[in-house]
Amino acid sequence: MTMTPEERIAELLRALPEPPMGWVEAAKQLPAARRELETILERIERDEHFRELVAADLEAMLRAEGVEPSPVVVAHLRRRLES
Repeated sequence: MTMTPEERIAELLRALPEPPMGWVEAAKQLPAARRELETILERIERDEHFRELVAADLEAMLRAEGVEPSPVVVAHLRRRLES
C-alpha cells in the first residue's frame, strides 16, 4: 500500500524528538503577545501623548505597560512603527 504525501509527513513528524518545553511554552504565549503588541500599536496611532512616550523611550514605555522589552519585541515594534 502506497502512502499519501500527508501520511508520509505524519510518519516523519512522529519520528522527530519532542520539542523542548521552553519552545512549547513560548509557542503558547505567542497569540497573547501578538494581541498585546497590536493593542499597543493601535494606542500609538490614536494617542499623541503615548506616541511621544514611545518616541522618547520605547523600552521604558513597554516596561510601564507590563511588557518585557526583549530584543525581538523591540525590533518588531520599531519595524511596525517605521512602516
